[in-house]
Amino acid sequence: MTTSRVGTQPDDTRPGGLARHPLVFFFLIAYAGAWLVELPVVLSRTGTGLLPYTLPPVVVALALAAATFTGPTLAAFVMARATEGSEGPKRLLRRYVLWRVKLRWYLFVLLVIPASEVLGAIVLPGVLTSYQPVTVGLVLGYPLAFVLTIVLGGPLGEEPGWRGFALPRLQSARGPLAGSVILGVLWALWHLPLFWSGVWTPPTVANIVMFIVMITLLTVVMTWVFNNAKGSLLITILMHASFNTFANKVVAPIFPAPLLNDYGLLPELVGFGAVAIIVIAATRGRLSFHDEQHSQDSNPAAVPS
Repeated sequence: MTTSRVGTQPDDTRPGGLARHPLVFFFLIAYAGAWLVELPVVLSRTGTGLLPYTLPPVVVALALAAATFTGPTLAAFVMARATEGSEGPKRLLRRYVLWRVKLRWYLFVLLVIPASEVLGAIVLPGVLTSYQPVTVGLVLGYPLAFVLTIVLGGPLGEEPGWRGFALPRLQSARGPLAGSVILGVLWALWHLPLFWSGVWTPPTVANIVMFIVMITLLTVVMTWVFNNAKGSLLITILMHASFNTFANKVVAPIFPAPLLNDYGLLPELVGFGAVAIIVIAATRGRLSFHDEQHSQDSNPAAVPS
C-alpha cells in the first residue's frame, strides 16, 4: 500500500532554515501557536486565577478550539510549504478528502474504537454495576455532538499536523513504532495547558501521567490505521472525533462510577492499551508501514531531523 507523497523537496529549491529541521520547527510552531492562544484562558479565573478576569464560557470554548488551528494546522501548512514548495500545502489539502479507503477502516474507527472504550470501562472495579440505560436523547444528540467535536474539539485542527505532517517524517526517520511513541508523547505534552484551563481533567500527577501513556498507546493504533488508509486525514479525523465524542457523551454518562469520577481516563487507557498490544503483536511492530511509504524520493536533504 502507498500514500500520498510527503516530504518531497522541489529539485530547483535549496533547503532553507525551516526545511533543514522540519520536525523541530513544526513542533515549535505547533506548541507556540496553540499555547499563546490558550494562555489567556489559563491565566483567567476560569483557569488558574492568576489574573483577575473572567472569560465567558463561549470565549473559552472558541479559544481552545482556535488553538488547534493556530497550532498544529498552521505548523503543518507552514512546514509543508517550506519543505515541499507550493505543492506541499496542496498535497496536504487533498489528504483531507481522501475518502476512497476500504470500508473496514471506517467501521474500525467508528465502531471498534468506541467498543474498546466500553470494554476498557467495564473491566474496571465497580463500573459495570453503575451502568445507566442509554437514553433517546443521548442517541439523538450523538451525531450533532460528533460533528461539533470534529470542528471544535480538536480533530479537524490537530490531525493535519500530527498525522498530516509529523507522522510520515517520524516513521521514515525513526521507524513506525519509535516514531509513534515520540509523536504520542509530544502530542500529549502539547495538551498540558488544558489541564489548567478549568474545563479539563484536574491537573494531578496521576491524571497527567495517565493521559501521556493513553495518548501514546492511541497514537500507535492511529499510526496503524493511517498506514492502512493510504495516509487519509479524513480517516484520522473521524477516528479522533470517534474516541473523543464517545468518551465524553456515552461512556461518562452511562457509567457514572466513583472510580471514573476521579480517574476518567482509565477506560481509554485500558481499552486503547489492549488494542495497541494486539496491533503491535500482529504487525510485529511494523504497524503496516513499508519503507516506500511516505518516501522522501531518495532525497537526503528531505530526511527529517
